Amino acid sequence: MKRRDYLTDFEQLVMLAVLQLGDEAYGAPIRAALEEQAGRVVSIATIYVALSRLEEQDLVRSWFAEPTAVRGGRSKRLYAVTELGVEALERARDHFDRMWDGAREAMRRES
Repeated sequence: MKRRDYLTDFEQLVMLAVLQLGDEAYGAPIRAALEEQAGRVVSIATIYVALSRLEEQDLVRSWFAEPTAVRGGRSKRLYAVTELGVEALERARDHFDRMWDGAREAMRRES
């Protein structure tokens, strides 16, 4: 898949949740973080579609953890943001910061 030059707001939120969760970044905790911190109520399927798209672009990576008895012997698919992903997040933040700076300047001129 061809890498885009931008991230959607949802992709940014998912990647930020993955960064915050560290070793516990998998579906359910990502969903909880999005709901609690961003006020976004989304299905697990929506999160996995975004993660798959991000992984195709090498912005996140995934692997399976060891199976646990608590999960009935099933493995969790864990996620981490790659170095390219961190760079993409930083670019997105910089773009928004510049846009906000311009908007603030325009609002000052109007008042």
